[in-house]
Amino acid sequence: MRARWLLVLALGLWLGALGRDRFDEWIDDTVLPPVVVETSIEVLDRDGDLLRAYTVADGRWRLALTPDKVDPVYLQMLLAYEDKRFRDHSGVDLRSMTRAVLQAMWNGRVISGGSTLTMQVARLLEEGTTGQVGGKLRQMRVALALERRLSKDQILQLYLHLAPFGGNLEGVRAASISYFGKEPRRLTPAEAALLVAIPQSPESRRPDRAADRAEAARNRVLARAVEEGVLDADEAKAARREEVPGLRKPFPALAPHLADRAKADLPTVLVHHLTLDGNLQKTLEALALEAVEGRGERLQVAILVADHASGEILASVGSAGYQADLRQGFVDMTTALRSPGSTLKPLVYALAFDEGLGHPETMIDDRPMSFGAYAPQNFDKLYLGTIRMREALQLSRNIPVVALTEAMGPARLISAMQKAGMQPVFPGDQPGLAIALGGVGVTLTDMVQLYATLARGGVVRPLSWRLDADGAEGQRVVSEIAAWQVGDILAGLAPPPGAPGNRLAYKTGTSYGHRDAWAIGYDGRHVVGVWMGRADGTPVPGAFGADVAAPVLFQAFNRLKGKLDPQPAAPASTLLVANAELPQPLQRFRSRVAVFEGAADAPAVAFPPDGAEVELLAAGLKVKVAGGTAPFTWLADGVPVVVGLDAREAMLAMPGTGFVTLSVIDAEGRSDRVQVQVR
Repeated sequence: MRARWLLVLALGLWLGALGRDRFDEWIDDTVLPPVVVETSIEVLDRDGDLLRAYTVADGRWRLALTPDKVDPVYLQMLLAYEDKRFRDHSGVDLRSMTRAVLQAMWNGRVISGGSTLTMQVARLLEEGTTGQVGGKLRQMRVALALERRLSKDQILQLYLHLAPFGGNLEGVRAASISYFGKEPRRLTPAEAALLVAIPQSPESRRPDRAADRAEAARNRVLARAVEEGVLDADEAKAARREEVPGLRKPFPALAPHLADRAKADLPTVLVHHLTLDGNLQKTLEALALEAVEGRGERLQVAILVADHASGEILASVGSAGYQADLRQGFVDMTTALRSPGSTLKPLVYALAFDEGLGHPETMIDDRPMSFGAYAPQNFDKLYLGTIRMREALQLSRNIPVVALTEAMGPARLISAMQKAGMQPVFPGDQPGLAIALGGVGVTLTDMVQLYATLARGGVVRPLSWRLDADGAEGQRVVSEIAAWQVGDILAGLAPPPGAPGNRLAYKTGTSYGHRDAWAIGYDGRHVVGVWMGRADGTPVPGAFGADVAAPVLFQAFNRLKGKLDPQPAAPASTLLVANAELPQPLQRFRSRVAVFEGAADAPAVAFPPDGAEVELLAAGLKVKVAGGTAPFTWLADGVPVVVGLDAREAMLAMPGTGFVTLSVIDAEGRSDRVQVQVR
């Protein structure tokens, strides 16, 4: 008898082992759905905060999230409400399943579910049903298989990614950003409870459509949290008073143009880390909207901010609104080719200083000139005579800068732009003198990099927007002295009305036909560029860089920081003297054809300039002579008007108005003449 029982026992154990092995094989043979879940491509700022995310292929928001990046209270509530023995079972909790079946049989309806979190993950992976017996068995098999191939944290992470929250929201992170406007790393108890409750019936508990049902479900989760010791009664009571969000918040969409560029540049990368400062980006995008408000439906603006010490771009605003409107907001105007107007002039002067053509105190003529077939004019059609190079740059006179470019050769200017990392585009095979006045295509990014080079003492450091980019220094474009001299000149430029006089080194520019208005400036640490115009390149009547772009530049610096970083001190070998103390060749600019001109100290009509329209005052016509040796004789149309004058200024009695040729002769018989129109 005993032997028979032993035989039966042995047979039972063998059958049990065989059954277990067959069951294990059945589980191991389970064909699992893909467990690698597609998540949204993300673009993050320098601190790791979300700038922009993209929906996955089916249009759903599903953002990557690991268990360590979600509030611990949420995880405690989730397990207490959905699966208390999650860490202990092997995918199927027989105790919970048995309880659910008995409750359903006793009450004639489902009272509580028996699904584990792993079974819910199995259903979400296969997008299966919950009510059918066949579907439930399949979930159990997949759940058991998942537990054998994944860790508990990996299964929990799948739930965090796939849990439905209504509409096109999937995953805890997407729901937290959409409903609460924040990452799930810090949730209030009420927020955590709501995120636990919604996935049980995501469409009927959507807070934005059924706030009352969402609130009731949340409160049930809070009650369970008290029962399980996750919260105390006071915490739950306070949480129940918290209002359920009634609207979905938009997902972050900061720096959309640069985010698109990052995504297109590396399409297989899921997370892009940029150098941008998210808070600054948001602030300047708001400034861009303010800048175009009330200025018509087509005016556009772009703003670029960089740390010129590191080369990192801190903010990139491609337009005032990323949308298909009359402003063409989808176009990134930080990379569009535009005419720089007068904003290239600082580079021309820096190169001229380096080549010994001048010094900030060197005198240069601002009078009508022709350079072969090219006869440029000043923007205001007025001429100031002989002025210092410092004044010529600050007042943005055209004739002096073209004369300097002609002396160096326009190819020298193009070469320097390319050294600075710019990619200038000019018509024809060879650049002409017009490039000095903006006759070349550049981008706002190019111009900001150029000014960053000047701010860095003449050494280029390529601008970068990826956090891991190589920011190595490049080559020298201009000398440290020339860079400082230009910065000192630009820092003396008067600020726009109402802006602080803070010695920001800046320059404005307006392209031909008022198509582009610029303002670019820098202090001891940062450089900011502003472009305004129309994206389609059509003129903006009356738009000047000094009037529309400069105020935005100063506001951008004000929002960047409360106080400017000081400009560097002058290099030790900088020549800081007045014009009279300069070496003779630097006292007055002499073009490369000066050998064919008169002597350097020959008399010259300093005022009025040749071709000018001048007003006849009651006392006569004011004239001024530079150079030469007194006494002077003044003639009008060849007739002496004043003879033996020792002073360099005089009032000439004129017979009337109209065109007149004025001549001045010094004591050595040297002369100069101009033709003007007297009004």
